[in-house]
Amino acid sequence: MVFQGKTVFVAVCVIVLLFLGIPIHIEKESDKPAEHLFTEYVSKFNKNYKSNITEFMSRYETFKETLAHIRELNQNQPPGGAVYGLTKFSDMSPGEFQERHLQPRMHHHIRLRLQRRHNDSLHHNHHQHQHHHNHVQRRAVGDDLPLVVDWRKKKVVTPVRNQKTCGACWAFSTVETVETMSALKTGVLQSLSVQEVVDCAKNGNLGCDGGDSCNLVEWLVTNNVPVEPEKEYPLAWQTQTCRIKASDTGVRVAPNFTCNYMVGEEDALARLLARHGPVAVAVNAANWQNYLGGIVQFHCDGALQLINHAVQLVGFDRTGPVPFYIARNSWGTDFGDKGYIYLSMGANTCGVGTEVVSLDVL
Repeated sequence: MVFQGKTVFVAVCVIVLLFLGIPIHIEKESDKPAEHLFTEYVSKFNKNYKSNITEFMSRYETFKETLAHIRELNQNQPPGGAVYGLTKFSDMSPGEFQERHLQPRMHHHIRLRLQRRHNDSLHHNHHQHQHHHNHVQRRAVGDDLPLVVDWRKKKVVTPVRNQKTCGACWAFSTVETVETMSALKTGVLQSLSVQEVVDCAKNGNLGCDGGDSCNLVEWLVTNNVPVEPEKEYPLAWQTQTCRIKASDTGVRVAPNFTCNYMVGEEDALARLLARHGPVAVAVNAANWQNYLGGIVQFHCDGALQLINHAVQLVGFDRTGPVPFYIARNSWGTDFGDKGYIYLSMGANTCGVGTEVVSLDVL
């Protein structure tokens, strides 16, 4: 293989962190030339363009830009902070990554809902507005909350899924929360059908082309639709014709679901996680592209217009100097820490408080 242009030597300086009990296993790269790193990368991740010289060279140029970006992200990270390095997404430009794995237009759904709520509040007195929209008790996070909440330890969290290039994070995170709340109620953990809601959910949802967790739970409740077991309606990673059956085998969402804007109110979010259960949240995941592990504290703007993804929060850890949420992603177990990512608490990191969905099941 002949490489064009100047050889770029890079040091992807990552460390193995055993900080705060987070297991992070990261390969440290030596000062290898970029072309050597790239050939190793293509082999390691079994990229299908290794025999296409045109795409190979194009990906190599993008890869070099990624290396520079990784180096910037890793500068001045505190102990236990996020570590960035080469992932299966590292040969994509940021724009391609957003289009293939995120939802750049997700924030429109949230903005419309917040505007509707604002308009509603103009026609209701303060008491009515609070009663209708805020079901979460607002109190400071005190010693009455555990230092660690991890619902995985209760055996009520299903295995990490991989949404691939189906832009249905809104469906994955919500169905995962239905699974957990059903397990907490019945004692039986079962995988439910993400594909069913991808194919069938309306109310502004567009299958693999995007959607919104709040719109989904509203649709499920309004139409009294049970989420079927996954084995009855398996994942296909594309939008198909809806095949809802008249069945009692599924799980129905209760009408008392909440969909809250909790920016600046993460004490209430922590209480919700501890006292009620996991939640689905909307986030900005643009800089997760090269995340390997550690606690994300920086380089993750929480502005509403940047919200582009949805994940499930399954707990938090407040034992260390940087308290963090435990977020379950849907990019497979080969992303992050076995499919999970850690987000610092209290500063709306990655926009984690922008849209918080909690629910019960019937």
